[in-house]
Amino acid sequence: MATKVTYRRVYDEPTPRDGKRVLVDRVWPRGMRKEDAHLDEWLRDVAPSNELRKWYGHEPSRFAEFRRRYLAELRDPSHREAVDHLRDLASRGKLTLLTATKDVDHSQAAVLAALLNGKR
Repeated sequence: MATKVTYRRVYDEPTPRDGKRVLVDRVWPRGMRKEDAHLDEWLRDVAPSNELRKWYGHEPSRFAEFRRRYLAELRDPSHREAVDHLRDLASRGKLTLLTATKDVDHSQAAVLAALLNGKR
């Protein structure tokens, strides 16, 4: 059975419950030094395209359409390896997806966690 994948802000204090910590943003979080992030990986290739990210602009009213477009991007072969890598990490233990977004429930990390947890 797959381990539950969670998500949270990269700025939040790490906890032992996080397991593997993977940043899923395309750009590095503002004001954060790399040594302070406590990351296991930074997986840029799973992040939304720049075009989609800019279109969305973290507007909650656009989240349903963002989710639809992002899931379509994730089915593209250019993202498949990164998604498969996250599935592999999740199958090995706890996995926390990290994002700098303030509204994490309306972020790519939330979409990815739902996907990896078998929810569409």
